[in-house]
Amino acid sequence: QLQLVESGGGLVQPGESLKLSCAASGIILSPYIMGWYRQAPGKQRELVATITNGGITNYADSVKGRFTISRDNAKSTYFLQMNTLKPEDTAVYCCNIKIALRNYDYWGQGTQVTVSS
Repeated sequence: QLQLVESGGGLVQPGESLKLSCAASGIILSPYIMGWYRQAPGKQRELVATITNGGITNYADSVKGRFTISRDNAKSTYFLQMNTLKPEDTAVYCCNIKIALRNYDYWGQGTQVTVSS
């Protein structure tokens, strides 16, 4: 029932910042978890950050202290602020919302983030 659309990716140099957005259309049933995943060429998909309906956040060790996940007051759009980007952050980033009661994950199409000098 949900449609998720990411935006905000691009090409940046190491140390620079990007902010990704995930716009959700449809009904988001609680409890839920909003998250960001990424997948680099030749690697498996990796969970980057999550935020629960209660506002609890978690981050992969590789991005702790650099990335911040947040959502707007309506909870229809959420974000990933990425600071101090590294080349190893290069990946396609996808947003995801897990609706617990439906045991189902909704996915966006992905947005490319490239960190290169």
